[in-house]
Amino acid sequence: MALIVQKYGGTSVGTVERIQEVAKKLIKHQQQGVDLVVVLSAMSGETNRLISLANELNDQPKGRELDVLLSTGEQVTIALLCMALEQQGVQATSYTGSQVRILTDNTHNKARIMEIDDSVIRSDLSKGRIVVVAGFQGCDEQGNITTLGRGGSDTTAVALAAALKADECQIYTDVDGVYTTDPRVVSEARRLDQITYEEMLEMASLGAKVLQIRSVEFARNYNVPLRVLSSFKDGGGTLITAEDPTMEQAVISGIAFNRDEAKLTVLGVPDHPGIATKILGPIAKENIEVDMIIQNTGHDSTTDFTFTVHRNDYDTALKILQKTANSLGAREIISDNKITKVSIIGVGMRSHAGIANIMFETLANENINISMISTSEIKISVVVDEKYLELAVRSLHTAFNLEHS
Repeated sequence: MALIVQKYGGTSVGTVERIQEVAKKLIKHQQQGVDLVVVLSAMSGETNRLISLANELNDQPKGRELDVLLSTGEQVTIALLCMALEQQGVQATSYTGSQVRILTDNTHNKARIMEIDDSVIRSDLSKGRIVVVAGFQGCDEQGNITTLGRGGSDTTAVALAAALKADECQIYTDVDGVYTTDPRVVSEARRLDQITYEEMLEMASLGAKVLQIRSVEFARNYNVPLRVLSSFKDGGGTLITAEDPTMEQAVISGIAFNRDEAKLTVLGVPDHPGIATKILGPIAKENIEVDMIIQNTGHDSTTDFTFTVHRNDYDTALKILQKTANSLGAREIISDNKITKVSIIGVGMRSHAGIANIMFETLANENINISMISTSEIKISVVVDEKYLELAVRSLHTAFNLEHS
């Protein structure tokens, strides 16, 4: 008998009516001879509501108590779903993360899963029950409730699928799969039937918010077939799996973009070993993540150093850089928080030359200037002015023939 782990997000269980629809879907799957483990998020908006309540009392609540509070959101949905299933005559049991014994480290609010005891789940499955598990949470070795951070229910589902050696982990959400790009930007965007873990990781890291990055990493590390499906309409969704050497891959699978970028440049700093550390060290101490980096050496023994950060960190990073620039005797600082990063992604790049040239030529034909470039084995990213985002994505989507299968 096939074993499938299914995860339903907040919009999928946002009302009693939606929970009843999920129950009907589960019963249908069980009747087809499938063992089911179901992972649920809190109702849509519930986690934000709980955080708001906490902040009314304490603007810096202790991580332990915040986890105790936030974990209650999923406890509501798992109990309600089991009630809905039992109303239909189907046996089901709900478990919190600590009851299943999803063991995590003790980092509150962003814990990492270390081990899962699957014995209780297997026992229930053997009795024909549907097992319903709270996503997003676990417990540490001292029994303290922990949570896994935003999107952690995806990670819970994949981790359970890995522990149970499930045939597939299905993520039900409000989209019906992974698209070649955002359909809101390109109406001709096409749903992909299949994509590799590597491609999905790149797309997730570049702003495609279909899946949480940690869940894709987990799936890749434990070779868990992962499928994205819609809670609201039927369809095969998108299967995310290991690269199949027998299957001819498309050269480019998709185009991702990130609007939340800002660029900082310090001009005329001394060109000597360690300058990158002096510039980026103070930035790192403030837990600001740096993305793309370019360093250009001039003829006068100075260098220009450019890097990008998340737009939310722009003001803080600029203040830090101004202090650093003064101490280094830099000539000038240039900053820009009206940029965007556009990337083409595809494992097929490995065996096809000239992909970068097609990208650059396409953008040049639209008079879109590129200010930064970074590459990997399956990705090319460029930074352009924010106002050109949609034009860049649409023109690249057409250039790589992504609207056609």
